Amino acid sequence: QVHLVESGGGSVQAGGSLILSCTPSGDTSSAYCMAWFRQTPGNEREAVAGIVTSGGARYLHNPGEDRFTISHDNANNVYLGMNNLGVDDNATYYCAAQPGCSALDLGPLIVRQGFTYWGQGTQVTVSP
Repeated sequence: QVHLVESGGGSVQAGGSLILSCTPSGDTSSAYCMAWFRQTPGNEREAVAGIVTSGGARYLHNPGEDRFTISHDNANNVYLGMNNLGVDDNATYYCAAQPGCSALDLGPLIVRQGFTYWGQGTQVTVSP
């Protein structure tokens, strides 16, 4: 079992930056695929970015989107750096984790949103 806790959300003005953190607890001994998704009320959850904690392979759902960066540390904490935020980025951001996952698994896993573990989400509010 893995428990995920997101933090770092908050309110910023357009053009501002935030760094979201996802802290896993429980069985974190294996390599993980981890990802960030976001969702607004009434809309489907959408992928933002993913990473494999062993090897660091990354996936950006919108490859041309250079405002977001995903990274991790040795404790398998995963971070989503977000720059030049706009009102379209208003959403609840969720962290997800899948144990025993490789770089080849990451993209398909994100597309089908097939992660086993999900956090409760952290709200990002961007004002004009």
